[in-house]
Amino acid sequence: MLCAYHPSDMIEGELLRQMLTEQHVPCYLSGQYLQGAIGELPVHDLLGLWVNAEDLGLARELIRDYQQATPIFPEEQEDGA
Repeated sequence: MLCAYHPSDMIEGELLRQMLTEQHVPCYLSGQYLQGAIGELPVHDLLGLWVNAEDLGLARELIRDYQQATPIFPEEQEDGA
């Protein structure tokens, strides 16, 4: 397996893991149990999304598309509720 991406936190890592899985890209999120040892370990690159070598290109493309996407915000209700 190869590391496709280093998420900044558990929320991003879990979101991307689920997104890749839904796109039929098997992946593994490593380092989630190291977050409790932040005071004793280097803070950067503890988390990693790992994929099979043949899925690396697709995984990085999907992650890049996710990062470049424009958020959609629901229109605010104007009825004063």
